[in-house]
Amino acid sequence: MSFVKKNITNDKLKNLSICVLGLGYVGLPLAIEFSKKFKVVGYDKNTNRIKSLKKGNDLNNDVNFKPNQKIFFTSNQIDIKNCNVFIIAVPTPIKKNFKPDLSPIKLASQIVGKIIKKNDIVIFESTVYPGCTENDCIPIISNFSGLKPNSDFFFGYSPERINPGDKKHTLIKIKKVVSASNTKTLSFISSLYGSIIKAGIHKTKTIKIAEAAKVIENTQRDLNIAFMNELSKIFFHLDIETEEVLKAAKTKWNFLNFKPGLVGGHCIG
Repeated sequence: MSFVKKNITNDKLKNLSICVLGLGYVGLPLAIEFSKKFKVVGYDKNTNRIKSLKKGNDLNNDVNFKPNQKIFFTSNQIDIKNCNVFIIAVPTPIKKNFKPDLSPIKLASQIVGKIIKKNDIVIFESTVYPGCTENDCIPIISNFSGLKPNSDFFFGYSPERINPGDKKHTLIKIKKVVSASNTKTLSFISSLYGSIIKAGIHKTKTIKIAEAAKVIENTQRDLNIAFMNELSKIFFHLDIETEEVLKAAKTKWNFLNFKPGLVGGHCIG
């Protein structure tokens, strides 16, 4: 079945089988939300993780859910071969030398490359630097599959925006940025995410724009929180209450209301 040669219809969306690779705090909520409308296979190489999820237990306490017939959890690559949309949501940590560790996303790309079929679609959600999707990941899928990108299979990038532990700004309440390898695929991916995201969809002109947007989102947050941490140390020595300073400062309309707190994280670096 071709998903990009014609306009996307509700009937076409209903016939999808989605695989989410990586079932951490990003992939699991995504898989569960999609399973309310589509058939979903949740894949993770961690067999203990799969065992607990099959019982309806999320040891990370990110999601409360009950196993249903539309979602199947597995660590066996054979179980995902019949899917036609693959969403990669694996970690992208930083090495000790401060360079990105692309081994998880490259491994996920290899897995998809071994089973992808003509007209299938791959969507990356992992945090990466601009150009990574097209220059690092797609060539791997193409090499392992023997398929030509943007001709035999199609792809897109939609950066994750999950805030771990935040019960207010959940997946469906955060506007989704989407990008794709061509306009028809972009239309499809927009419709796909639009079926579960209540906050709306923002389409970017290129994949690199979406990748760069994610990078500056993280950087802005990290820098501003770190800045507030330094200010709070100064205020402490000056016997000034930081909370009262912020309360006064945020009365200005354009004040960025960041507070002292933790910085960093697996996709901040």
